[in-house]
Amino acid sequence: MTSSTPDKQLLHIVIGGELKHPGTVEFANLADVHFVGAFPNYRAAYDAWKTAAQRTVDNAHVRYFILHAHRLLDPETGKQHDA
Repeated sequence: MTSSTPDKQLLHIVIGGELKHPGTVEFANLADVHFVGAFPNYRAAYDAWKTAAQRTVDNAHVRYFILHAHRLLDPETGKQHDA
């Protein structure tokens, strides 16, 4: 697959859980973080995020996030970028 291929995989991960305080991004308990899944593109991750977030819409302490994991990896070599 070349970089010009429209279906190029761009890894996204969706996670969520209860936060210590609404408006922060610190989880109350890391052991309870919900791993929704890993997805090959943003659209699929967004759909999973939306489904998970809608299930917890009544709880202001629960948030779900899309992590752009492909930004941490070099797509040509699979090596992690130095931060």
